Amino acid sequence: MVQIQSVPIEKPEEINFILGQSHFIKTVEDLHEVMVNTSPGIKFGIAFCEASGHCLVRWSGNDDEMVELAKKNAFNIGAGHSFIIFLKDAYPLNVLNAVKMTNVVCRIFCATANPTDVLIVENERGRGIIGVIDGSRLNGIEDEEGQKWRIDLLRMIGYKVGPKKDE
Repeated sequence: MVQIQSVPIEKPEEINFILGQSHFIKTVEDLHEVMVNTSPGIKFGIAFCEASGHCLVRWSGNDDEMVELAKKNAFNIGAGHSFIIFLKDAYPLNVLNAVKMTNVVCRIFCATANPTDVLIVENERGRGIIGVIDGSRLNGIEDEEGQKWRIDLLRMIGYKVGPKKDE
C-alpha cells in the first residue's frame, strides 16, 4: 500500500532553504564545505536523511537556529537521502549553483523562502519525496505595470544593473 502525505516546512517567514536529494553519507560534510567556501560568513544549518545503515538525520552548520530548523524539518520529511539547508541573512542564489555541482547531489526540489509543503510518498519500505508545493496559487498574468515593478525591484536590490523600465 502506498500513501501520499503533505509535510509543511516549519520556519520563520524570512528564512530561505534549499531542499534536495543526494546519494551518500558524506553529503553533510560536502555541503558544509560548499557553503563556507562559496559564501564566507554565511549562516546555515544542514540536515540529511540517511537511507541505509543507521538511518539517522545527520547534520552540520554554523548557526544553532538554522541547524535546529534543518534537523527538525529533515526528521519531519524523513525521506531517504534527502537534505535540507536553511540560510540566515543569505539567499539560495548565493550558493545554489555550487550546491547543484556537488558530486553527491542528485537533484534540487526547491530553493525558496515561500511557505512550502513537501509531498511524500510512503510504503512499507520507506519514504520518498515526489515533489513540493512552493508558495501560493497564481493570481493572473503579469501586465506592463507588473513587469515594470519586477524590473525596478531587481535593480533596486542590486541583482541587475542598467536602466529601469521606461528610462
